[in-house]
Amino acid sequence: MANPDSLQGSLNLLVLKLLSRRPRLHGYAIMSAIRDTSEEVLRVEEGSLYPALHRMEEAGWIRAEWVSKDSGRRARIYELTAAGKKQLAAEESRWQAVTSAVNRVLKMA
Repeated sequence: MANPDSLQGSLNLLVLKLLSRRPRLHGYAIMSAIRDTSEEVLRVEEGSLYPALHRMEEAGWIRAEWVSKDSGRRARIYELTAAGKKQLAAEESRWQAVTSAVNRVLKMA
């Protein structure tokens, strides 16, 4: 299991990427998808995810909508906006630069 701090700086990237591939997910589905796709290496807690979703919505990167599920319960679903697609590209580029730099340091003789 990854230390929750290991997600620091990558949560926006993970959520934006996930929503680019699977739009209209609710928060629990986002947490589950990150956990399952990472083969349980990455775990996002509600206390980290929901404030991040709120910040991304305020920034205009995602939009949220309340929907009624078949069970009668309401769920807030999220999808990427055009601004979110641009932010995703910037986040992916930054992530590639950081991981490349870390890999260079790790491979030093």
